[in-house]
Amino acid sequence: MFLSERIKAIKPSPTLAINAKAVSMRQAGVDVISFGVGEPDFDTPRHIRDEAMRAMEDGFTRYTAVGGIPELKDAIIEKFRRDNTLSYERDEVMVSCGGKHVLYNLAHALLNPGDEVIIPAPYWVSYPPIVILAGADPVIVRTGEADDFKLSPESLETAITPRTKLLILNSPSNPTGSVYTESELDALAKVILKYDIGVVSDEIYEKLIFDDRSFCSIAQVSEEVKSKTFVVNGLSKTYAMTGWRIGYVAGAREVIAGMTKIQSQSTSNPNSIAQKAAVAALNGPQGFIQTMVQAFDERRRYLLQRLNAITGVHCNVPGGAFYAFPNFSYYFSAKTEGTTIKGSAGLCEHLLAAARVALVPGIAFGDDSFIRFSYATGLGTIKEGLDRIEDALGKLV
Repeated sequence: MFLSERIKAIKPSPTLAINAKAVSMRQAGVDVISFGVGEPDFDTPRHIRDEAMRAMEDGFTRYTAVGGIPELKDAIIEKFRRDNTLSYERDEVMVSCGGKHVLYNLAHALLNPGDEVIIPAPYWVSYPPIVILAGADPVIVRTGEADDFKLSPESLETAITPRTKLLILNSPSNPTGSVYTESELDALAKVILKYDIGVVSDEIYEKLIFDDRSFCSIAQVSEEVKSKTFVVNGLSKTYAMTGWRIGYVAGAREVIAGMTKIQSQSTSNPNSIAQKAAVAALNGPQGFIQTMVQAFDERRRYLLQRLNAITGVHCNVPGGAFYAFPNFSYYFSAKTEGTTIKGSAGLCEHLLAAARVALVPGIAFGDDSFIRFSYATGLGTIKEGLDRIEDALGKLV
């Protein structure tokens, strides 16, 4: 048997691969510290778990409507009204098996061969493969540290061609932690409306914001922009529910109908029990989120201070999410045991072997000068990991 050409063009998720390698090393008895996976190190709040257990006891274990149970759609609609002043109807909302599944369904519902999708880099690792799997072409637009890794209106306009179908925006960003302001989104919206393209706004880290910043969705800019925007969100990061696999999207009803059709022929409905838990998460107490954000903020501040104190390393201040994206290119020509370190992948391999620290190379996110750190782990672990990294770097020549 021969694999399809589309599968040959796709690589496994590097973040999951790094995490799997770290787990494998731990199972072999190696003391590995991982800054790799983007998963909160908090338990799902008790009231959410209680609702899941109640659903099981009540026998809510059968098929549901493909695009989500009505009460979950209503909870999502209320969340958009409460948090974002956005109004949607049930047929403009869909629930899938995680945010990644939402993006996959959306790409297949919207894209045709030859379509182009603009993706600012650094980007989340799955954006380009999802576009490629739908038969379209990712158009990567570089952003830089000086601009806090944000797409400018001028860069967006330059990248648009007659084949452009969508722009993918991610704020707060994985991997950089950058957060777009309302004025920055307004400037991008003017270009979007000028060229009549669609927007996928990935807002999975919406609640993880620091330094008194305010979150703004590009769909809030105007009703006209909202009509061209697909707002993607989920429960994984905000409610520490990564394994529950609940993501959702809001947008044009004809596209939501198309996505539902795709889901009906692939996974069918999201997990019934997780849907009930998601209702409790969205409608229940929200105080847990601030507690989690405060813990992330303490880790962020410590991590930034330590990273920027390492010779040759510099790191922008992430405004949201739980990632730092420092520039480690200073070490890319260093030598170890006669071998020259080549790029972010080479340095990450060296640090895993020499320091027993797992990191994700920036090349996986579209910029080879950087390395991504997830600080979704305890402060003591972060301190020990940085001590190991500093020691290993100090031995390079």
